[in-house]
Amino acid sequence: MQIGMIGLGKMGANMVRRLMAGGHSCVGFDVNSASVENLKNAGAQGASTLEELIAMLQPPRIIWCMVPAGDLTEKTVAALSELLDENDIIIDGGNSFYKDAVRRAKTLADKGIHYIDVGTSGGVWGATRGYCLMVGGPKQAVQLLDPIFKTLAPGKGDIEPTPGRDNHPGTADQGYLHCGPVGSGHFVKMIHNGIEYGMMMAYAEGFDIMRNADSDNLPDDYRYDLDLTEIAEVWRRGSVVESWLLDLTATALVEDPDLSNYSGYVEDSGEGRWTVQAAIEEAVPAHVLTAALYSRFRSRQQNTFSDKMISAMRKQFGGHVEKG
Repeated sequence: MQIGMIGLGKMGANMVRRLMAGGHSCVGFDVNSASVENLKNAGAQGASTLEELIAMLQPPRIIWCMVPAGDLTEKTVAALSELLDENDIIIDGGNSFYKDAVRRAKTLADKGIHYIDVGTSGGVWGATRGYCLMVGGPKQAVQLLDPIFKTLAPGKGDIEPTPGRDNHPGTADQGYLHCGPVGSGHFVKMIHNGIEYGMMMAYAEGFDIMRNADSDNLPDDYRYDLDLTEIAEVWRRGSVVESWLLDLTATALVEDPDLSNYSGYVEDSGEGRWTVQAAIEEAVPAHVLTAALYSRFRSRQQNTFSDKMISAMRKQFGGHVEKG
């Protein structure tokens, strides 16, 4: 299939490369012309303006927006709405607020343009590992895009099916899922990231406790000088808490055992706040996820080793670099 990609940053550019490797034809656009040239050198077509991008695509046009959520996404979708035709499709693969997706879809529907929201997880590793995709939108449009989702997703790989799902229909076991109507994809991704906050906090606090197990405040008999790098490694093998996040934690500790290159200033990118907001609206208690969000706020005032752990994990999976 032919697809246009707007936003050729650390995820958008890798997604284009994965799509091209899967046999799709890609046209890329970014406000940074160097990013466009890099992809042209890799075999993609490049456009210098939105108008040029649209002119290079065959109708019905498929355009994937991979730009930062918020004002940039809003402006990009608004600009596209004035340039696209009936039956064209806009895919928002960023971390947009799900209520914004619902609003945009209604506005675009008046012009006959389809809006698909795709929560995209995979970070800087997605080019090789694939991207977990959570899709929201009308069934017919989503089905049309299936070859694109299938190419971007990890596929079944060597992960064994969950017992009882051996002959279960659907695409979840391939790493992508049509979650429901518009907004549902971003909603599911929002909760995914909220859970991510809690998991990261749990790992970070646990390692911080182990790091301080040789505190002068403890009796000699109960003091331990623990090697966190080795503990992370042994937990990766057969432990109940093993995960890709733990793999990345282990990598961070090998690279920088004391995490001296991190200040512990931890950003939040919006989804954690929206998850807590959704919990409040639904009257659902979310103690862990709320505490994890508040801990990030606190990290900007006083940094601990656990804050550095979270900064290290964020850099490992998403290439996020601390402020300053």
